[in-house]
Amino acid sequence: MHIFQMVGIGLTATILSSVIRQQSPQFATLISIMAGAVLLWMVVHSMTGVFRSLDGIASMAKLNQTFLSTVLKIIGIAYVVEFAAQVARDAGEGALGGKIELAGKVGIVILALPMITDVVQTLVHLLP
Repeated sequence: MHIFQMVGIGLTATILSSVIRQQSPQFATLISIMAGAVLLWMVVHSMTGVFRSLDGIASMAKLNQTFLSTVLKIIGIAYVVEFAAQVARDAGEGALGGKIELAGKVGIVILALPMITDVVQTLVHLLP
């Protein structure tokens, strides 16, 4: 199963990084970053089927594709930002990780603003 491969890669990288960290901390950080990138690629690759399914559901329900696209972008930003912040924290840059998360949150708000505006306008039209 795919999840066992990902867990295996993660655990192998963790053990290897822990052993190497005593002699060469920079290589341990590099191993962690590379394993994280491989895991992120595997997750994104496995999500293509989910995206196709969601697109099919949205088409059958006659939903606006813009909304679905925006929601998927927001989810993508959240995952990528979390990954980048964790990499920064693993490298000992906790403050930078916090800044990365803040930038991601601002990006999500910017993407979500048109949807929020549409919801508020719909509510205003429903009220007498």
